[in-house]
Amino acid sequence: MRTIKSISICFLCTLAMSLGPTKTYAQANLEVEVTVKDAPPPLPVYTQPPCPEDGYFWTPGYWAYNGDGGYYWVPGVWVRPPHFGYLWTPCYWGFRNGYYGFHAGYWGLHIGYYGGINYGYGYGGSGYYGGRWVGEHFHYNTAVVNVNTTVVHNTYVDRTMVVNNNTVNRSSYNGPGGVSGSSTRREEKATREEHVAPTTEQTSHQQVASQDRTQFASENKGLPSTAAMNRVGGQGFNAQGHPATIQPTTRSNQENNKRDQQQMSKVQDNNTQKRNVNQAVTDKQEAQTRTPEAASANNNRTAQSAEQQNTKKPNNNMKKHPHKVKHQKKEKRKAKEEK
Repeated sequence: MRTIKSISICFLCTLAMSLGPTKTYAQANLEVEVTVKDAPPPLPVYTQPPCPEDGYFWTPGYWAYNGDGGYYWVPGVWVRPPHFGYLWTPCYWGFRNGYYGFHAGYWGLHIGYYGGINYGYGYGGSGYYGGRWVGEHFHYNTAVVNVNTTVVHNTYVDRTMVVNNNTVNRSSYNGPGGVSGSSTRREEKATREEHVAPTTEQTSHQQVASQDRTQFASENKGLPSTAAMNRVGGQGFNAQGHPATIQPTTRSNQENNKRDQQQMSKVQDNNTQKRNVNQAVTDKQEAQTRTPEAASANNNRTAQSAEQQNTKKPNNNMKKHPHKVKHQKKEKRKAKEEK
């Protein structure tokens, strides 16, 4: 794949529309951060995890790109907005001049253009209907997003924008073969407003995904093991909404842990060898430093110990001939009486 990074391209919808009556895939005044020759994979179908607590905002998952490994999936996740009143406009891929360009997401007071991509859970391709701000509190539309009402109480139900359609376009890019259409006037206006970049949590979330080889399309065939998370650094879930068996990890961390264990084992072996060598040296020094007097005293102690043991030994003759000894004593008594 050929990749061109850090390219800023600003163009207007009207310019593309002036080229003819063909379908337009232009976007208004948007920056392209990365361009790739090949199209990103389709969006995986997954179950949204429940909102962890009040105040969190849903940011849908997306395909990002790494020059070393290609496309990788960044799980959808609940995050805290940088300020109350802010809404999240998702990132998207758009095709232009033979390349697929990545347009980063951002926070703002209104939802901007995100390529017409149907990310689901309130992001149907234009705008957002998964919730709304009421003063300083965000209220969740439980007809669209997954919220545990025993934990989050700011909820309402609005099925106006809910469409049961089994033929939803899963394309992850805007362009030929993907999603068609251009931005609306409202989206163009939102695009020109002041924006806030992704939070530190969001940036960290993408970095972790970029280091997890199980998230790369080249390894998971477009079906990532972790499709969504309940919060950044929290519980990962697979496409069916069950806890992911493989939580987001990095190959570098796994290799570092393995290397640390090997080094620790080597250090332990070295310490054991050193202790054995030191003990041998100590024993040798003790043997060499013994004086003749100490050796003589030791010999005397050994001889005394042997003598004591000999005195304590029982008379073997008494053990072997008890009747003979008794007879001898009897004869001696008789001899005395006769005298």
